Amino acid sequence: MRVCVIGTGYVGLVTGVCLSHIGHDVICVDNNEEKVKLMQSGQSPIYEPGLSELMQSSAESGNLKFTSDLTQGVSHGEILFIAVGTPPLPTGESDTRYVEAVARGIGANLQDDYKVIVNKSTVPIGSGDWVRMIVLEGLAEQQKSLVGAGNLPRQSKQEQANFDVVSNPEFLREGSAVYDTFNPDRIVLGSNSQKAIAMMKQLYQPLVERTVAEDQSLPNVPVVVTDLSSAEMIKYAANSFLATKISFINEVANICDRVGADVTQVAKGIGLDSRIGGKFLNAGLGWGGSCFPKDVSALIHTADDYGYEPELLKAAVNVNIRQRLIILEKLQHELKILKGKTIGLLGLTFKPDTDDMRDAPSLQLIKQLNRLGAKVKAYDPIVSQSGLSHGLSGVIIEGNAEMLADGCDALVLVTDWQEFVKLDYHKMAKLMANPVMIDGRNCLDPKMLQEAGFHYLGIGR
Repeated sequence: MRVCVIGTGYVGLVTGVCLSHIGHDVICVDNNEEKVKLMQSGQSPIYEPGLSELMQSSAESGNLKFTSDLTQGVSHGEILFIAVGTPPLPTGESDTRYVEAVARGIGANLQDDYKVIVNKSTVPIGSGDWVRMIVLEGLAEQQKSLVGAGNLPRQSKQEQANFDVVSNPEFLREGSAVYDTFNPDRIVLGSNSQKAIAMMKQLYQPLVERTVAEDQSLPNVPVVVTDLSSAEMIKYAANSFLATKISFINEVANICDRVGADVTQVAKGIGLDSRIGGKFLNAGLGWGGSCFPKDVSALIHTADDYGYEPELLKAAVNVNIRQRLIILEKLQHELKILKGKTIGLLGLTFKPDTDDMRDAPSLQLIKQLNRLGAKVKAYDPIVSQSGLSHGLSGVIIEGNAEMLADGCDALVLVTDWQEFVKLDYHKMAKLMANPVMIDGRNCLDPKMLQEAGFHYLGIGR
């Protein structure tokens, strides 16, 4: 099928690359011409395991192209994905200006052939009908310009509107986005159009039948067909539930610290209950990134708009905010006054296997440590290697873990990169002024750290 993906962030680029890999003819559109040139040269603008290789092979096969020309993309695609960002506003609601601009641009370029317009961006509930309205406005502007040029359209904008809108939320994890695309738990399609749903099912057939999955013995992927609003709610509800689950185990961890229990054992014990499950029960510094904070805030804002007080969701957010300060409390307990002390951060990105710094816990740690007069150093496998500053200030970026440890009064493991499990902690302890390790992700072996000479502190351990 012919596909156009508009927006080449994490969701758009991964979607376009993976769809081209399974045989579809894909054009990815972005209004950043420098970014387009980079992708046309075969380089990915984001770090995502496996993405660059797939991108290059799909481009070489002719299934994947990049352009800044929206007209070309709309003309090409039978299915048009809107995959631009919807960052949070200070109020908590999603900023939909980019979605609006794309929808209007699609309308301004529609011709007579039928199109399926897919909301892949995470948009407020009810946006499906809103996008349709904006597309129609764009189409009306196109017709107005034709009238002004003396080219009268044969039909009114409503009669000429040969398209349907589908909500197709993504459930990709940064760092595992390619794997998740080829091995989805479910595919959600929201629309009242049977024709649009049939085309989307055809698009995803190789994924549904797992012909590109690592384990093709698994049953077919469930396809959940709903109305537009329900599909949009599924996205928000899923992320809000997972964020709440993390806040719950962090709340339990803080109680464990006070009563002498080990939250890792508690999580294992409750996770074996099939009604609960073990995923997202890892206590630590809390959740961050581009999805959880934005989606929980947006759902809270929607509830407030409709006169409902979402107390549980607000509590999950408050627990997460407080959790990031737990590290400061532990540092102050061990080192007393932090002014003049040197603190080293192992990891900066919000999670491993990504270069994403959006709402990363490290940012708040750096800010608070600076406020308390500490000197802050950091080492991150991606940030240090790439040399990207990500707008960071108040922190010295070191080139490796041993340089980080040198002279530090304490280390804080912020991001659970697999590399950090295998570091030479015996050598690092000897380089430190005071070998204290605060394991902010509970991913290190306490016994191993203690034998290496560290005073080890975990979260809820």
